[in-house]
Amino acid sequence: MISEDRKRSAALRRDIVSMLEHGGRGHLASALSLVEILQILYDENLNFRADTPFWEDRDRLILSKGHGCMALYALLADKGFFRRDAFESFCKSEGILGGHPERPKVPGVEASTGALGHGLSIVVGVALAARYDRKSHRVIVIVGDGECNEGSVWEAALSASKHQLDSLTCLVDYNKMQSYSSTTEVLDLEPFAQKWEAFGFSVREVGGHDHAQLREVLNTLPFESGKPSAVICHTVKGKGIPHVEGDLSWHHKSRVTEEEIEALYTGIEEAT
Repeated sequence: MISEDRKRSAALRRDIVSMLEHGGRGHLASALSLVEILQILYDENLNFRADTPFWEDRDRLILSKGHGCMALYALLADKGFFRRDAFESFCKSEGILGGHPERPKVPGVEASTGALGHGLSIVVGVALAARYDRKSHRVIVIVGDGECNEGSVWEAALSASKHQLDSLTCLVDYNKMQSYSSTTEVLDLEPFAQKWEAFGFSVREVGGHDHAQLREVLNTLPFESGKPSAVICHTVKGKGIPHVEGDLSWHHKSRVTEEEIEALYTGIEEAT
């Protein structure tokens, strides 16, 4: 029997393909690896009000790997931040949903991202501001593994540790592939967990598509008092569509045929 978690993940992946279908372009594989991470966060962890996107006491989530935004859009629409028919104008001049998320154009988007390496720096500032204002909301950033080639990520990590920002969590979408090759070939990140620990984070590793593991680890945040938390999520680029998984040609598509779209929907059904 297919679990409700998996059915829901498949539905979110269909929404992602719908955006690609309407827009004719997008970072499909980078969005697919994020689905379960965002699903558990929005379904069970984040405190928000869709009808008041900038509610003062909301938790803040920033998708630093902004090119994976179709997954974020799928969750935001599902939660009622905007109407689902916005998918029809994805990547079109008349629409609100671009190839990278924009604040305040898209309700629920906390920061305009996509220039990689900025998100962790932003949330350090957000967490410090919350401390000064004596607020208790959490701040969460999702970064890509290729993004961790950026020196600004590690500069921000040092700052988060220095200031003992235990309200801050960094989740890494560790699908081990970036735009043109594997992370091992481009710039090897290992030993990855030990790097985050050396920069002062309390670290956990989980299967990034395992709902139970994600649920368990996210329910135990923060991992240690006085330390920021890092969750290394081991994922698969293109997860949920077998012929897309691990295929770097799907990192970004600017021309998609009707036959390819049909195959994507079929692939989701076959994998569910």
